[in-house]
Amino acid sequence: MTGFASGQGEALGLAWSWDLRSVNARGLDIRVRVPDWIDGLEQALRALLTKRLARGSVTVSLRLQSNGAEATQELNEAALDRVLMAMLQIEAEAMARGLSLTASSAADLITLRGVMDTAQQAADPAELRKTLLADFEPALDSFIASRQNEGTALAEVLTGQVDQIADLVTQAETVAEARKDEQADRMRAAMARVMDAQDTIDEQRIAQELALIAVKADVTEEIDRLRTHVDAARGLLDADGAVGRKLDFLMQEFNREANTLCSKAQSAPLTAVGLELKSVIEQMREQVQNVE
Repeated sequence: MTGFASGQGEALGLAWSWDLRSVNARGLDIRVRVPDWIDGLEQALRALLTKRLARGSVTVSLRLQSNGAEATQELNEAALDRVLMAMLQIEAEAMARGLSLTASSAADLITLRGVMDTAQQAADPAELRKTLLADFEPALDSFIASRQNEGTALAEVLTGQVDQIADLVTQAETVAEARKDEQADRMRAAMARVMDAQDTIDEQRIAQELALIAVKADVTEEIDRLRTHVDAARGLLDADGAVGRKLDFLMQEFNREANTLCSKAQSAPLTAVGLELKSVIEQMREQVQNVE
């Protein structure tokens, strides 16, 4: 389920902005990008998101900076030492493989995360975490509302597709009923050819073969199951809570019955209905990926 929200705040000499985005995913995948010096913030945000979301690839980003007019920066010597050691290892490995690297400048190193500490880190991390979490709640509410608005529009699309499937199932039943006389004529003609070509007739074997042909051509069960799936889909669309995974499974069942219907069709009109049914089911399956 796609969604977007943002939020801003300031306190403790700092200003920040939230950015929340989500795109479709089969499960729930949460990515949190926050300053790592605020202990416990990422874990707390993940807990809040997991509690209120069930599906989607969700990204949460926090941009934090000093809101003072004279914000200062200081060199983080420990971080710089780690960067320089990493650079030495990379250069040594490159030389061993006969590769040459472009020289890095001091300006390049300054831009690396953690090399320069800003005044924002003077804030008490525990107090700042508490403040940020409280400020995050309205942004999360807005994000949830964004996803719900999309869900409302998506429900209308899915309802229309379920109605299409129901209409096609009715058409399939009508076409299947109309082909019975044609099938019976074909069976009688085939039986007449067999009897004319054989001196001795095993009537029991012929009866068995005819029964088997009739069973293979009967699509009553497939139509009944498709109708049951239509009712189940409508029930899920009317239900509260996350139903995406259940709809996912139901689409597999829809597709299975449509495939069997096509394989048993034995007539161009019924095959045409079955193919159209498969097309609508596939369109609905793609939309279901957006459902939480």
